[in-house]
Amino acid sequence: MAAAAVRPVDAAALGAVLPLIAAYQRFYGVAEPDEARNRAFWSRFIVPDGDRGLLLAAYDDGGGPVGFATVYWAWESIAARDTAVLNDLFVAADRRGGGIGRALMATAFAAARDRGLPAISWMTALDNRSAQRLYETFDASRDVWFEYGVELD
Repeated sequence: MAAAAVRPVDAAALGAVLPLIAAYQRFYGVAEPDEARNRAFWSRFIVPDGDRGLLLAAYDDGGGPVGFATVYWAWESIAARDTAVLNDLFVAADRRGGGIGRALMATAFAAARDRGLPAISWMTALDNRSAQRLYETFDASRDVWFEYGVELD
């Protein structure tokens, strides 16, 4: 299997990436992803604008998207610095294990470096051992934080 080409998503490519985003949402328990809402939300991260972050997609030899990652431009108040957050990473189930996740991460790291950011961080679910196996191959530290959330009406 050839390595996937990874590049930023533009407006023309967003429609082809949205089904992968919906699959990612289903993976994390969203029963019925909302395509119109997704299109509006994810448009914030497409090139050339991308002032809030960057949506990346990995493409197979036929040009179809097989994975995506989203990098958010963020701030780290403890260190008082700008930083990046790899907020989303997803590879189609039938394409996992072939280096696509690694290629997406490498491109995300490069995008953060190109922006002059000193660090990138990411999280995953405690039971997502498949992702953790990939993440543990990087020279990354595993932090211990509890995440809380409240839905605001």
